[in-house]
Amino acid sequence: MRAAIILAAGRSTRMKSDLPKVLHEVGGVPMLRHVVEACKAAGVERLMVVVGHGKEAVMGAFAGDAQITWVEQKEQKGTGHAVLACEPELGRFQGRTLVIAGDMPLIRPETLTALLKENESTGDGVTLATSMFDDPSGYGRITRDAAGRLTGIVEQADSTPEQRKIKEVNVSYYCFDNQRMFEALHQVSCDNAKGEYYITDAVRILLSAGQGAGATASVDQVDATGVNSPEDLAMVNAFMAKRERERSRGPGRAGVRSTTH
Repeated sequence: MRAAIILAAGRSTRMKSDLPKVLHEVGGVPMLRHVVEACKAAGVERLMVVVGHGKEAVMGAFAGDAQITWVEQKEQKGTGHAVLACEPELGRFQGRTLVIAGDMPLIRPETLTALLKENESTGDGVTLATSMFDDPSGYGRITRDAAGRLTGIVEQADSTPEQRKIKEVNVSYYCFDNQRMFEALHQVSCDNAKGEYYITDAVRILLSAGQGAGATASVDQVDATGVNSPEDLAMVNAFMAKRERERSRGPGRAGVRSTTH
Protein backbone atom coordinates (compact mmCIF):
# COMPACT_ATOMS: atom_id res chain seq x y z
CA MET A 1 0.00 0.00 0.00
CA ARG A 2 1.19 3.47 -0.87
CA ALA A 3 0.25 6.85 0.58
CA ALA A 4 1.49 10.40 0.06
CA ILE A 5 1.52 13.54 2.16
CA ILE A 6 1.89 16.74 0.16
CA LEU A 7 2.86 19.79 2.20
CA ALA A 8 0.92 22.83 1.00
CA ALA A 9 0.24 24.83 4.16
CA GLY A 10 3.00 27.41 4.08
CA ARG A 11 2.81 31.13 3.52
CA SER A 12 5.36 32.64 1.15
CA THR A 13 5.86 36.38 1.46
CA ARG A 14 8.53 36.25 -1.24
CA MET A 15 5.87 35.50 -3.87
CA LYS A 16 4.50 39.03 -3.32
CA SER A 17 0.94 37.83 -3.89
CA ASP A 18 -2.16 37.04 -1.83
CA LEU A 19 -2.67 33.89 -3.91
CA PRO A 20 -1.51 30.77 -2.02
CA LYS A 21 1.83 29.76 -3.45
CA VAL A 22 0.72 26.30 -4.58
CA LEU A 23 -2.01 27.86 -6.74
CA HIS A 24 0.42 29.85 -8.87
CA GLU A 25 0.36 28.31 -12.32
CA VAL A 26 3.04 26.24 -14.00
CA GLY A 27 2.22 25.16 -17.52
CA GLY A 28 -1.25 26.66 -17.21
CA VAL A 29 -2.37 24.76 -14.09
CA PRO A 30 -1.74 25.25 -10.34
CA MET A 31 1.70 23.94 -9.42
CA LEU A 32 0.12 21.71 -6.79
CA ARG A 33 -1.72 19.87 -9.58
CA HIS A 34 1.59 18.61 -11.00
CA VAL A 35 2.59 17.14 -7.62
CA VAL A 36 -0.84 15.56 -7.08
CA GLU A 37 -0.83 13.94 -10.51
CA ALA A 38 2.74 12.67 -10.08
CA CYS A 39 1.69 10.93 -6.86
CA LYS A 40 -1.30 9.34 -8.53
CA ALA A 41 0.82 8.15 -11.45
CA ALA A 42 3.24 6.58 -8.96
CA GLY A 43 0.44 4.36 -7.65
CA VAL A 44 -0.44 6.27 -4.49
CA GLU A 45 -3.76 5.04 -3.09
CA ARG A 46 -4.14 7.43 -0.15
CA LEU A 47 -3.39 11.06 -0.86
CA MET A 48 -3.22 13.68 1.89
CA VAL A 49 -2.72 17.38 1.21
CA VAL A 50 -1.83 19.51 4.24
CA VAL A 51 -3.27 23.02 3.99
CA GLY A 52 -3.11 26.12 6.17
CA HIS A 53 -2.65 29.55 4.62
CA GLY A 54 -5.39 30.17 2.05
CA LYS A 55 -6.89 26.75 2.64
CA GLU A 56 -10.31 27.67 1.25
CA ALA A 57 -8.81 28.78 -2.06
CA VAL A 58 -6.61 25.69 -2.33
CA MET A 59 -9.41 23.27 -1.48
CA GLY A 60 -11.77 25.10 -3.82
CA ALA A 61 -9.36 24.77 -6.73
CA PHE A 62 -9.35 20.99 -6.26
CA ALA A 63 -12.99 20.57 -5.28
CA GLY A 64 -13.62 17.96 -7.98
CA ASP A 65 -10.78 15.69 -6.89
CA ALA A 66 -12.36 13.05 -4.67
CA GLN A 67 -9.05 11.24 -4.14
CA ILE A 68 -7.59 14.02 -2.00
CA THR A 69 -8.04 14.00 1.78
CA TRP A 70 -7.53 17.49 3.16
CA VAL A 71 -5.70 17.95 6.47
CA GLU A 72 -5.42 21.34 8.15
CA GLN A 73 -2.24 22.44 9.89
CA LYS A 74 -3.71 25.08 12.17
CA GLU A 75 -0.35 26.42 13.35
CA GLN A 76 2.75 26.63 11.19
CA LYS A 77 5.23 24.67 13.30
CA GLY A 78 7.41 23.06 10.67
CA THR A 79 7.42 20.14 8.28
CA GLY A 80 7.41 17.47 10.98
CA HIS A 81 4.42 19.11 12.62
CA ALA A 82 2.60 19.19 9.27
CA VAL A 83 3.12 15.46 8.76
CA LEU A 84 1.98 14.71 12.33
CA ALA A 85 -1.30 16.49 11.53
CA CYS A 86 -2.03 13.55 9.22
CA GLU A 87 -1.77 10.94 11.98
CA PRO A 88 -5.54 10.79 12.67
CA GLU A 89 -6.04 9.81 9.02
CA LEU A 90 -2.91 7.72 8.43
CA GLY A 91 -1.87 6.49 11.87
CA ARG A 92 -3.03 2.91 11.26
CA PHE A 93 -1.89 2.75 7.65
CA GLN A 94 0.46 -0.16 6.92
CA GLY A 95 2.66 0.69 3.99
CA ARG A 96 4.91 3.32 2.48
CA THR A 97 4.26 7.06 2.69
CA LEU A 98 5.80 9.68 0.43
CA VAL A 99 6.35 13.12 1.95
CA ILE A 100 6.92 15.91 -0.58
CA ALA A 101 6.35 19.63 -0.93
CA GLY A 102 3.54 21.07 -3.02
CA ASP A 103 5.79 23.75 -4.51
CA MET A 104 8.01 21.39 -6.52
CA PRO A 105 5.98 20.98 -9.73
CA LEU A 106 8.79 19.47 -11.82
CA ILE A 107 8.69 16.21 -9.86
CA ARG A 108 8.37 13.22 -12.19
CA PRO A 109 6.20 10.17 -11.46
CA GLU A 110 9.18 8.01 -12.38
CA THR A 111 11.19 9.56 -9.56
CA LEU A 112 8.50 8.82 -7.00
CA THR A 113 8.01 5.28 -8.33
CA ALA A 114 11.74 4.59 -8.07
CA LEU A 115 11.83 6.02 -4.54
CA LEU A 116 8.91 3.84 -3.43
CA LYS A 117 10.43 0.70 -4.97
CA GLU A 118 13.80 1.40 -3.35
CA ASN A 119 12.23 1.76 0.08
CA GLU A 120 10.03 -1.29 -0.38
CA SER A 121 13.00 -3.43 -1.46
CA THR A 122 15.32 -2.34 1.36
CA GLY A 123 12.71 -2.30 4.11
CA ASP A 124 14.39 0.81 5.53
CA GLY A 125 12.53 3.19 7.79
CA VAL A 126 13.14 5.97 5.27
CA THR A 127 14.67 6.51 1.84
CA LEU A 128 15.57 9.97 0.54
CA ALA A 129 15.85 11.02 -3.07
CA THR A 130 18.80 13.35 -3.47
CA SER A 131 20.37 15.41 -6.22
CA MET A 132 23.82 16.55 -7.25
CA PHE A 133 23.89 20.37 -7.43
CA ASP A 134 26.59 22.40 -9.12
CA ASP A 135 25.95 25.05 -6.48
CA PRO A 136 24.58 23.40 -3.31
CA SER A 137 24.41 26.65 -1.32
CA GLY A 138 21.44 26.77 1.03
CA TYR A 139 20.64 23.06 0.86
CA GLY A 140 21.17 20.35 3.45
CA ARG A 141 24.19 18.22 2.52
CA ILE A 142 24.09 14.44 2.41
CA THR A 143 26.88 12.81 4.37
CA ARG A 144 27.98 9.23 3.76
CA ASP A 145 30.50 6.81 5.22
CA ALA A 146 33.37 5.20 3.32
CA ALA A 147 31.03 2.50 2.03
CA GLY A 148 28.61 5.09 0.67
CA ARG A 149 25.93 4.57 3.32
CA LEU A 150 23.91 7.55 4.53
CA THR A 151 25.17 8.98 7.80
CA GLY A 152 23.13 12.16 8.01
CA ILE A 153 21.77 15.41 6.60
CA VAL A 154 23.74 18.49 7.61
CA GLU A 155 22.04 21.84 7.18
CA GLN A 156 24.23 24.55 5.70
CA ALA A 157 24.16 26.64 8.88
CA ASP A 158 25.55 23.67 10.83
CA SER A 159 28.06 22.45 8.26
CA THR A 160 31.84 22.61 8.37
CA PRO A 161 33.82 24.16 5.50
CA GLU A 162 34.59 20.63 4.28
CA GLN A 163 30.92 19.58 4.38
CA ARG A 164 29.95 22.67 2.39
CA LYS A 165 31.95 21.27 -0.51
CA ILE A 166 29.55 18.30 -0.74
CA LYS A 167 27.41 18.57 -3.88
CA GLU A 168 24.85 15.89 -3.01
CA VAL A 169 21.88 17.61 -1.37
CA ASN A 170 18.58 16.77 0.25
CA VAL A 171 15.75 17.87 -2.06
CA SER A 172 12.94 16.95 0.37
CA TYR A 173 11.50 13.89 -1.37
CA TYR A 174 11.05 11.24 1.33
CA CYS A 175 9.60 7.75 1.42
CA PHE A 176 8.91 6.39 4.90
CA ASP A 177 7.65 3.18 6.38
CA ASN A 178 4.46 4.78 7.68
CA GLN A 179 4.43 3.27 11.16
CA ARG A 180 8.09 4.03 11.83
CA MET A 181 7.62 7.56 10.49
CA PHE A 182 5.01 8.46 13.09
CA GLU A 183 6.97 6.74 15.87
CA ALA A 184 10.01 8.86 15.00
CA LEU A 185 8.00 12.07 14.65
CA HIS A 186 6.74 11.68 18.22
CA GLN A 187 10.37 11.86 19.34
CA VAL A 188 11.18 15.03 17.38
CA SER A 189 11.89 18.13 19.46
CA CYS A 190 11.28 21.78 18.58
CA ASP A 191 14.42 22.83 20.46
CA ASN A 192 15.89 24.89 17.65
CA ALA A 193 16.18 28.50 16.55
CA LYS A 194 12.73 28.58 14.93
CA GLY A 195 10.94 26.45 17.51
CA GLU A 196 9.71 24.12 14.76
CA TYR A 197 9.47 20.36 14.25
CA TYR A 198 11.47 19.21 11.23
CA ILE A 199 10.92 16.10 9.14
CA THR A 200 14.71 15.80 8.78
CA ASP A 201 14.91 15.11 12.52
CA ALA A 202 12.74 12.03 11.97
CA VAL A 203 15.37 10.82 9.48
CA ARG A 204 18.10 11.38 12.08
CA ILE A 205 16.11 9.50 14.74
CA LEU A 206 15.52 6.50 12.46
CA LEU A 207 19.18 6.47 11.49
CA SER A 208 20.46 6.60 15.06
CA ALA A 209 17.96 3.92 16.16
CA GLY A 210 19.18 1.51 13.49
CA GLN A 211 15.79 1.54 11.78
CA GLY A 212 17.32 1.91 8.34
CA ALA A 213 17.82 5.09 6.36
CA GLY A 214 19.09 5.32 2.82
CA ALA A 215 19.62 7.95 0.14
CA THR A 216 19.55 7.50 -3.60
CA ALA A 217 20.87 10.23 -5.89
CA SER A 218 18.12 9.93 -8.46
CA VAL A 219 16.78 13.44 -9.06
CA ASP A 220 17.93 15.69 -11.88
CA GLN A 221 18.96 19.13 -10.64
CA VAL A 222 16.28 20.79 -12.77
CA ASP A 223 13.54 18.49 -11.47
CA ALA A 224 14.47 19.42 -7.90
CA THR A 225 13.78 23.12 -8.48
CA GLY A 226 11.24 24.51 -6.02
CA VAL A 227 9.28 27.76 -6.18
CA ASN A 228 9.86 30.42 -3.55
CA SER A 229 9.75 33.64 -5.56
CA PRO A 230 8.34 35.10 -8.79
CA GLU A 231 11.76 34.54 -10.34
CA ASP A 232 11.64 30.85 -9.40
CA LEU A 233 8.15 30.62 -10.87
CA ALA A 234 9.29 32.07 -14.19
CA MET A 235 12.25 29.68 -14.28
CA VAL A 236 10.13 26.63 -13.50
CA ASN A 237 7.62 27.63 -16.18
CA ALA A 238 10.48 27.83 -18.68
CA PHE A 239 11.73 24.38 -17.63
CA MET A 240 8.20 22.96 -17.94
CA ALA A 241 7.74 24.49 -21.40
CA LYS A 242 11.05 22.95 -22.52
CA ARG A 243 9.97 19.57 -21.17
CA GLU A 244 6.68 19.78 -23.06
CA ARG A 245 8.49 20.69 -26.29
CA GLU A 246 10.77 17.69 -25.88
CA ARG A 247 7.80 15.45 -25.18
CA SER A 248 5.94 16.66 -28.26
CA ARG A 249 8.94 15.85 -30.46
CA GLY A 250 8.93 12.20 -29.51
CA PRO A 251 9.84 9.67 -26.81
CA GLY A 252 12.70 11.83 -25.46
CA ARG A 253 14.05 11.26 -22.01
CA ALA A 254 12.09 8.61 -20.17
CA GLY A 255 12.47 7.55 -16.59
CA VAL A 256 14.77 9.04 -14.02
CA ARG A 257 18.11 10.46 -14.94
CA SER A 258 20.55 9.10 -12.41
CA THR A 259 23.09 11.46 -10.94
CA THR A 260 24.80 8.89 -8.76
CA HIS A 261 28.48 9.29 -8.23
